[in-house]
Amino acid sequence: MRVPNILPIFAITALLVAIPWTNSRAHEGEDHDESRPIPAVVSVTPRTEAASEKLELVAIADSGMLTIYVDRLRTNDPVTNAAITVETPVGSVFASPEHDGTYKLSAPWAVTRGHHDLIFTVESDATAEVLTATLEIPTAAPLAQSGSTGTNDGLLSQLRQRIEGRDPLLILSSIAGFVLGLVVMGLLARRKLVPTVALLAILAAVLTTAALAHEGEDHSAAAVHAAMPSDRDLAKRLPDGSLFVPKPTQRLLAIRTDVATSARHRRTIELPGRIIPDPNASGYVQASAGGRVSAPTGGFPRLGTRVNKGDVLAYVTPPLQAIDVSDMRQRQGELDQQISIVERRIARYETLAPRGAVTQVQLDESKLELQGLKDQRSALDRARVEPEALVAPVAGIVAEMNAIAGQMAQTNTILFQIIEPTRLWVEALSFDTLTGTQSAVAKTSGGRSLPLVYQGSGFADRNQAVPVDFKIEDDTSGLRAGQFVTVLAATTDEREGIAVPRASVIRSQAGHDLAFEHTSAERFEPRSVRIEPLDGERMLIVSGLKAGARIVTQGAELLDQVR
Repeated sequence: MRVPNILPIFAITALLVAIPWTNSRAHEGEDHDESRPIPAVVSVTPRTEAASEKLELVAIADSGMLTIYVDRLRTNDPVTNAAITVETPVGSVFASPEHDGTYKLSAPWAVTRGHHDLIFTVESDATAEVLTATLEIPTAAPLAQSGSTGTNDGLLSQLRQRIEGRDPLLILSSIAGFVLGLVVMGLLARRKLVPTVALLAILAAVLTTAALAHEGEDHSAAAVHAAMPSDRDLAKRLPDGSLFVPKPTQRLLAIRTDVATSARHRRTIELPGRIIPDPNASGYVQASAGGRVSAPTGGFPRLGTRVNKGDVLAYVTPPLQAIDVSDMRQRQGELDQQISIVERRIARYETLAPRGAVTQVQLDESKLELQGLKDQRSALDRARVEPEALVAPVAGIVAEMNAIAGQMAQTNTILFQIIEPTRLWVEALSFDTLTGTQSAVAKTSGGRSLPLVYQGSGFADRNQAVPVDFKIEDDTSGLRAGQFVTVLAATTDEREGIAVPRASVIRSQAGHDLAFEHTSAERFEPRSVRIEPLDGERMLIVSGLKAGARIVTQGAELLDQVR
């Protein structure tokens, strides 16, 4: 009896044993050496902070120097004219002011790890504040070296651990390899080489794929050091959503705050409006009859040119048709004939009057008749050649000009619009009834606020709304007629809330309204708030923020960009 060759059995068993071991080694995104510790995040520069009722102080230790930032607690304004004395472990030291509004002092003791108690005496604006703080200098933990020995020792160690632990996958793979070896041996005994080669090729492909199916690893120590963050103080968003913003960054972004106070305010409604000229200080220039436009002496006035009431802006010469010319010539002939007859009559009366044949009254009446006929003849001549002068109805500036030399102007054509720029109104469309007791403010697209005085409201609806007129009481420089504004009119309803500047509220990417609360010297927390319009400069926070919190009033949009 022929003894079968058991070599294929052991070969296939070894292959199947290697597959689960390789899979355990070839997975994604893990360090192969479990004994290597994960590097911790490097903290910011050692710092401490303190606060009193009026001041807020941050001290940062770096390279044997202590940099001090002093701000006003309520507004976050830098205090640049203070005298600061610091009680340090080596004695009392005076902090010298720098040009950038900070204060610095030499602190060689700040390089020694441990806790250092400090006392700051800040003298500013004829007052003195004493603030205490503790500066902690931590110990930097070095990176531990890898505990792996050689590659072969590591492989043998893991294989030994799996065998000693009776890994089920390893045992099943051994049994499967033994059975598959028997199958291969039978195929070889029957000279069936093709199935045998196919089985061996499948095993080789599975082994190769399992061994190479991993990515995203970095086996070099340089990658570990590159992943460590820098020790610079950078503004960043913390995992809980709050912001860490160092004092130098706050100075750069000009962050300002204020303490929120709750009070009752009148509810405000927003109305669409536009700026219109005061009807008592503006006017149109139109021709009373159609004709050809011509410029006066010196040319047409330019846009923005100031004119006085009665100044000639243009001339309009009415055109004459052929039939009109014929009628005028006929009328001229009749007048010339009548004038000649009256002149001869007057000459005869003058000779008869001294002898008493004609009374003096008849002579005088004839002279008056002659003068009237001559006036009619002169007016008829002027009508043919004299144009109509278009004058300014009011004093102001030329806001609109549509006059061109040679243009044929109709009676409804507006050639000029004169506006007094210091007297402007605002016309708003309201869906609610407004009276003269409410205060109103107009807000331009650039954020400018214009106080308004109620003038009156219309009785007829315009697009299902009532037009309401307001007079602008503030300086009107930079405004123009037709400019769109938003009118904020107060109503009689009152609401409880916190009035904040409009710059304090921003819109998040999710569409929520946010306000930033200054919770500590270098920490800001976003708060979701519900707001209502209050006036041209402020918004009313009705929920989401408690009274007494320090809220950011300037620079909120810049804080929202911190990532």
